[in-house]
Amino acid sequence: MLKAMLDMLSKPFNYKSNRKMFTQPGNRPETRTFSDYESVNECMEGVCKIYEEHLKKRNPNTPTITYDISQLFDFVDQLTDISCLVYQKSTNTYAPYNKEWIKEKIYVLLRRAAGHSE
Repeated sequence: MLKAMLDMLSKPFNYKSNRKMFTQPGNRPETRTFSDYESVNECMEGVCKIYEEHLKKRNPNTPTITYDISQLFDFVDQLTDISCLVYQKSTNTYAPYNKEWIKEKIYVLLRRAAGHSE
């Protein structure tokens, strides 16, 4: 995925955004995409939205989509690749983070959301 990130970085890039998510759902290079986010939480919400869109495509006649965190993590694991780049102000560089980091951040985000809804 590092090569894919470098290839994408050679294209027009929004350097004002401090978080970038690179995804490759399939084996074909043309399935690679990247998205910009303003926060890590917003980026993790983006991962959830990708999964929800995937579920909607697989279940077009289901009016309400529900899932649990283990299903979301299975989806993340089955992606060919997913990575985040987070801007590090102190070094003026982007640090890469892998699937395990993404799942950890999603867990924290959803746990906080569940705590606020109780």
